[in-house]
Amino acid sequence: MSFSGEVKRELCRVGLGRACCARAEAYGVLLYCNTFTAQELRIITECEEFAIRLPELFDRAFGGLSFDRMPTALEQKYIFQISDGEKLERIIDAFGFDARQSPVLHINFGLLEEDCCRAAFLRGAFLAGGSVTDPNKRYHLELETSHAQASRELQALLTDMGQQPKQVARGGYQVTYFKNSDQIEDLLTLMGAPLSAMALMNTRAEKELRNGVNRRVNCESANLDKAVDAAQEQLEAIRRLYELGRVEELSPQLKETVILRETYPELTLSQLAEEFDPPVTKSCLNHRLRKLVELSKK
Repeated sequence: MSFSGEVKRELCRVGLGRACCARAEAYGVLLYCNTFTAQELRIITECEEFAIRLPELFDRAFGGLSFDRMPTALEQKYIFQISDGEKLERIIDAFGFDARQSPVLHINFGLLEEDCCRAAFLRGAFLAGGSVTDPNKRYHLELETSHAQASRELQALLTDMGQQPKQVARGGYQVTYFKNSDQIEDLLTLMGAPLSAMALMNTRAEKELRNGVNRRVNCESANLDKAVDAAQEQLEAIRRLYELGRVEELSPQLKETVILRETYPELTLSQLAEEFDPPVTKSCLNHRLRKLVELSKK
């Protein structure tokens, strides 16, 4: 199962709670489901747990209301539908709208004054029209609806809750999305999916650790390449000094440096400095080797 599917399964394990929270969750579902007008309500989902939750949610939210159409065993997706005018009017009235008007254009903020109701509303919106990408690939959570005004008001609601959502139009739909991992973790926790938030947090920590190791390895590899290149340049300088017959003219300190560099071509400067008797500093050794290179070029 996808990470998004796991999140929805976890959200469906959250209890329905008080009637106001059940109504707020159903409100989120309706504004982000496939169809919600004064003539028809249609909810289509592939999540089995959400399909099991929906009848109980609507019964709790609207006092015994049932769907006109329930999913059948032959359908690949779970389809719920209400076309009965009285039921639709009852739902629309519960949200404070007139059934003769379009109920899907606005969010009634009066129903979302409590923090628990806001969390329930976001949970319903995500279950009906949300998705979150596998954090191993990238960080992205979005809520998609066909109702532009409701999408803008959701953005205002999230901003009022301290979130920083972004907005984009895509293929006739309005999308509210997050790309910051911290914000996605906070939103998952708020909606009622703390285990998924922890999984995302652990994945991010592993990626950061892995990236840190890779950067360190790359840095060490680059330093090793530089050391090898420098050693090759020094050995080439020594070879040229031999060819020119100038090694015997060198000072005792430089002669010792020539002998040890030839003897230990694989050692770093720090390691080679320890082979001198007495040991010299890395800075001192580096100065001697630069001197040899300069002499070979004269």
